[in-house]
Amino acid sequence: MPFTFKLFHIDDSHCGMPVSTDGVLLGAWAPLSQAQQILDIGTGSGLLALMAAQRSHGVITAIEIDANAAIDCRRNFAASDWAARLTLINSDIRQWIDATTSPLPQFDHIICNPPYFEAGPLSQCDRRAQARHTHRLDFAQLLNAIRQLLSSEGNASIILPQASFAGFSAQLAQAQLAIIEQVDVSSVTGKAAHRHLLRLGHLAALSDAKDTNTKSTTQLTIRDKNGAYTPEMVALTQAFYLKL
Repeated sequence: MPFTFKLFHIDDSHCGMPVSTDGVLLGAWAPLSQAQQILDIGTGSGLLALMAAQRSHGVITAIEIDANAAIDCRRNFAASDWAARLTLINSDIRQWIDATTSPLPQFDHIICNPPYFEAGPLSQCDRRAQARHTHRLDFAQLLNAIRQLLSSEGNASIILPQASFAGFSAQLAQAQLAIIEQVDVSSVTGKAAHRHLLRLGHLAALSDAKDTNTKSTTQLTIRDKNGAYTPEMVALTQAFYLKL
């Protein structure tokens, strides 16, 4: 359903992945303010790309495989104040890489709310299930794309559910990437983390900086026991949510 933020509007009626708290958390948390070339892999309705445009002066390239979602994304980009800095490519990220003339473009920040269901039943007609399942883009393929497109000193920001964290982490070394920063997200005060915000970088760059063992891990709780947003959540998202 349509969702209005303070500075832009999202129509996600054709999207398998509607606006979600996960997406808002990632778009508000990722360190984008100084980024000049930003890539949003699997943009869907364009939420993360639009949040990146609001939070930076960079040029944003958004890639979306689903033609129906791309319809919404184009309209959302065109209706925003940042249309001149937003480009949508309706393609599979792997096919786009293969078709792009060498050298590949390099981005100083890549952002992605990836598909994460690795097993289980998949409805053939449910666009939401299609968008959430790794059969289209598994973790190894996603990390390989990030490795190729991320500049040598660049960062990538990802959000994952707890259940997918171990499988994702196991693929990092093969892609020569590492977690620099991790935020463990809890839905309610006192509950265990159910999501992880992750900032990645090239392993070689971290080795050169001799800080491969200095991963920062912090916590974020979305709501208190009364159901209200915590002060930390308000501070993170108040530039976007209308009622904050």
